[in-house]
Amino acid sequence: MKFFENVAKQIFNKEGINILEGHVAHNAQDAMTIASEMKCPVVIKGQVLIGGRGKSGGIKFANNPGEALNVAEEILGMDIRGETVNHLLIEKKANVLKEFYISVTIDRESKRPVIIASAEGGVEIETLSQTNPEKIIKYHPNPLIEFLPYEAREIARKMNISSDLISLIGDVILKLYRVFEKYDAETAEINPLILTDEGLYAADAKLVVENDSLFRHQDLVELIHYKKKAVDFVRLDGNIAVIGNGAGLTLTGMDMIKLKGGEPATFLDIGGGASEDTIIQALNLVLNYDPVKVVFLNVLGGITKADDVARGVVKALEKSDRKVGIVIRLTGTNEQEGQKILEKAGIPYEVSMEKAAKKAVELCHDLY
Repeated sequence: MKFFENVAKQIFNKEGINILEGHVAHNAQDAMTIASEMKCPVVIKGQVLIGGRGKSGGIKFANNPGEALNVAEEILGMDIRGETVNHLLIEKKANVLKEFYISVTIDRESKRPVIIASAEGGVEIETLSQTNPEKIIKYHPNPLIEFLPYEAREIARKMNISSDLISLIGDVILKLYRVFEKYDAETAEINPLILTDEGLYAADAKLVVENDSLFRHQDLVELIHYKKKAVDFVRLDGNIAVIGNGAGLTLTGMDMIKLKGGEPATFLDIGGGASEDTIIQALNLVLNYDPVKVVFLNVLGGITKADDVARGVVKALEKSDRKVGIVIRLTGTNEQEGQKILEKAGIPYEVSMEKAAKKAVELCHDLY
């Protein structure tokens, strides 16, 4: 059985191999939300059980949540060598200094495992074996004897890498071999293993487990994790982003925008008890969504505190490169403190939802 990259990486990480922060998205809105939560440039990778994704356009970068939304839409549903992309892995974009190749598989001729390693990673190993076979190191461990750390370090040494990396890469080789043994694998591969400023990481992962052994590995399915969204985001056809703390309040805000002659661009529920970080994340989503011309933030503070909302608004707007109009309805718990924060920052607000919605529609008409 072949496992998707996101699952293989969870298995590798469980056995001590470093992976980059990453989360699964099944639609473009999820990809946008995850990219916002990660607060950094991301890599968006279509999940298929076949190689060649990069050449087929199944791996792309995004610098902000808006780009993540567009890229996710491009990749989802894509046909990659006969397989359809139904879900994505959204990962932190790394500063790659060097790439390596490591795999453990079965050598059918010798009828024993073989470890294959190279200082040339990120390329198809079959092509490298034809063009530069001297750059590929092969080692056949004895499956009846424990594979020891010194053997892994010797393989790393033969890769002709710098001395400070020998122990580090040797450790990854050792752990990958243990994955191969523990999970009855046919293939366990990292291509590429990347060197960054922060260390070595498996930037890709391939795991194929022998079908007849799956009865021993029922726990593998439990390694599929989905990141819980902090906000619920739905795209609509208008140009006024509607954000509220609670589904009912958000829907009411959308109705009020429609009543005043505007068109909602989003339904974005930040939920009850939204924190300052949640406000920043929500605004980061809509500020990076191109159709949005004006933001209508509709907050009735209960568990959610108005001063937390105000601080989140100020920080989000300070960090945003894209300037759009914003109208805030802010009332409830700690409303005076929150309103003072907005006044100090020069950000207007209303206490009435109807007045705020009317102002949002008028601002949208005035600006555009």
